[in-house]
Parts: sequence; structure tokens; C-alpha cells
Amino acid sequence: MSATSHGPAVRPFTFGFSDAELEDLRTRVLATRWPDKETVPDQSQGTQLATVRELARYWASEYDWRRAEAALKGLPHFVTEIDGLDIHFLHVRSVHDDALPLVVTHGWPGSIVEQLKIIAPLTDPTAHGGSAADAFHVVVPSLPGYGFSGKPATTGWTPERIARAWAELMDRLGYTKYGAQGGDWGAIVTDFMGVRAPRGLVGIHTNMPGAVPPAVHEAIATGSPLPSGMPLSDEEKAACGQLDFVYRHDAYARMMASRPQSLTALADSPVGLAAFLLDHDAASLELISRAFAGHAEGLTRDDVLDNVTLFWLTNTALSAARLYAENKDPFFVVRGVSVPAAVSVFPDELYQAPRSWAEQAYPNLVHYRRLGKGGHFAAWEQPDLLVREIRAGFRSLR
Repeated sequence: MSATSHGPAVRPFTFGFSDAELEDLRTRVLATRWPDKETVPDQSQGTQLATVRELARYWASEYDWRRAEAALKGLPHFVTEIDGLDIHFLHVRSVHDDALPLVVTHGWPGSIVEQLKIIAPLTDPTAHGGSAADAFHVVVPSLPGYGFSGKPATTGWTPERIARAWAELMDRLGYTKYGAQGGDWGAIVTDFMGVRAPRGLVGIHTNMPGAVPPAVHEAIATGSPLPSGMPLSDEEKAACGQLDFVYRHDAYARMMASRPQSLTALADSPVGLAAFLLDHDAASLELISRAFAGHAEGLTRDDVLDNVTLFWLTNTALSAARLYAENKDPFFVVRGVSVPAAVSVFPDELYQAPRSWAEQAYPNLVHYRRLGKGGHFAAWEQPDLLVREIRAGFRSLR
């Protein structure tokens, strides 16, 4: 499990943004041309004006990117070219030499910022309520087109291709035994790693499982009745209801999947970018809105703006959106993972995968747990719970 020293193909990576870039951001925020207020009393029309106005006020007058930048710079950054594209990644080794290497993949509208809270507990468990036997060496790549990774100039960077690239990355780092973890796009990439089962991959952990039976997905996606010969438990019926809601309220995904280049305004207006990034799912938007109303619960205003600011400064709104256009695979379907798998189900996830579906989707299921709190961005919102789940999921695979 020990890694070789970084060879010439892996290069240290540094970054920085000038005061002029930060002042331009502030100027643009202050110059925002505001739309009318929504005509409904809730979030059914999207990110509410009051939330975005408070976000802009805080961004321009109180938020400190240099604090976030310093935290990022305190971690070891690297870049390596894989399949013609520069892939940026954090690589934080544990003080425990026999730690299990783990590649952790973020999603949209996330970035490596999403994973920052889980790095220290995973790499230094004895300082965070765990034992040395729970230690991980952590690799956190930036998805192609996100953050500091290169922006694909041609089509073809699908989740399957990213999964192959991650296997190459772990091999290049000299890891002969490792695990993979992810949520959102990271869950899909991780699933495809589990399908491919590259040499060295001992298992996966997902907090957004691809577990929906094909017949159920087809029925809900097309608005057809569920198959009459498929009796559903109460838990499965509840999951079907959640999926029906998601499939009818994923306008952001459909827009990025079909017309990403038409989102040019996101590269020109930081407040427009923020309003779009916030509106991923109803539960997360409510959580974030409460944070900007002064009631932080898991995510703070700084958490949110650290991520949005990284999107802005790297100008990756459109290059990140194109991943939706590249993907041809339904988000939640069974993919044929063959390696051992651990599943954690958070109550405010897009859908709560029943154990019965997880057992069918992951025939080598080594861990399944439904959590009492937390949503789609588990690493960001409930890092302590996710860390415990990752430890438990890989405990039998070391």
C-alpha cells in the first residue's frame, strides 16, 4: 500500500490569485443588476432574491477569500497529465504508513472544497476519534473542467473515462491497494471504477448509490406505471416518490446536459453564477438559504462562498457544466459494480436507496446504513458522520 515518490509525470502545483482579480470580483458583485422578486412565497421558482441579495452583500463586504486560499495552500497540491489532460489533485498522506489509500471524488456544484473537512479525520484518525487502524492516505482529484484541473477542449470526458483516469492516477502514485469514495458525480465515477475493477481497487463507498432497478427508472423517467409484476415495499415506494420528484425538478441538469454553452452569463456575473450553483436540490437550497439568513446548520456562508469563489476565479462554470453533456448514463441506475461496496444513505439525499435495492445493485455489499441527518453534500455538511461511514465501510477490506 505504500506509494512511490512522485515521479517526473507528477508535478507539484501552486496557485494564486491577484488582488486585481479579487477587486474585479467585488466590483462585479456590487454592480449586479437585480431581477424582480419571485412571485411565490417559497423556493419553487428557484433561489430566492432575499438569499441572493444577502449572499452578495456578504461576498462584497465581509467574505475573505485569502482565508480560504491559505487553507487550500496548506495542503499538498499536484498535477499530472492523463490521457492528454492535466489532472489536479490533493495528495495527503497519513502519518500511519500502513494506511489504506483512498481516492475521493467530488461532484457538481462542488469542487475539492467539498472534501476539505474530511481530509484530516481520514488521514489522522487518532486525533479525530478513531484508531490508527482507520487511517487513510487521501487523494482528492479535481474533476476535468473543475477547479485547477485542465478544461477538456474536445468531447469524450465521460464519467467512465474519468474512472479510468483515476485508476491510472492511483497506479501512477504507486498504490497497489486502494479504495474509492464519492457522492454526486463522484458516486457515478466511483461506481464506474467498481464496474471496471482495476487492479488494486479493494472496494468502493458511495453516499449516492446507483441502485435504482432499470424497470423502475424507465417507468418513472417516462411517466409510465410501475411494472405490475414488481411488488414494492413501503421503503421502495417512498424511494419511487423521491425519484419522481427529482426527475421532474432537475432543470439545472437538463440545461447543462443539452445547452451548456448557452450558460455564458455564468462566466460574466458572479452573482448569477452563485444563484445557479446554489439551486441543486430543494433540501440543500433550504439549508444554504438558512445559512445566509443567519442560521448555519452544517454549511456556513463561508463554506458556500469558498466553493463559489473557486468556480469564479478559475472560470470553470461552463467547463464543469459540460460533464452533464458528456454523460449518457442515468444518474441513479444499477451499473454492475462487482467489487465490494459500502452504501451510506443520508435522509436528505435526492433519494434514499432501500437496502433491498442496494443489495441487488451491489452483490458484494459489505456495509449499508441509513443516517439520521445530512443531505446531498455529506462530506461538506456532515463530515463527522461521513468519516465514520467511510471508516466502517472499508474496515473489512483493509
